[in-house]
Amino acid sequence: MIRWAKAPDFADQPERRAEVQAQTVVDKQRYLETGMTPLKCQSCASEVLVRKYSAHQTSIQWVADPAARCPVFAKLSAAGSQPGRPDSCADLERTIQWALDEGVLEIQE
Repeated sequence: MIRWAKAPDFADQPERRAEVQAQTVVDKQRYLETGMTPLKCQSCASEVLVRKYSAHQTSIQWVADPAARCPVFAKLSAAGSQPGRPDSCADLERTIQWALDEGVLEIQE
């Protein structure tokens, strides 16, 4: 039986499989941790980690449940919305722009 997968699992190539798994750990750290700047929202003091690679791209990781700290997300959660919808909170967006303007946060290349 032929099974299609998005990526091969290299089950028949243990050395290659170990290399892929090791690179996955490196990639996960790079994309989820490296270059993240801690920032507190100036409105509600919610803590987030932020990274920018361009003027239009912003990565945000919440340190805690957004609905537990941010009144905007708490209201959305109470109404049945999930975190990430909307993409952000206007107060947090203003804080991120302030951090860029003040040099606290930089666009990474």
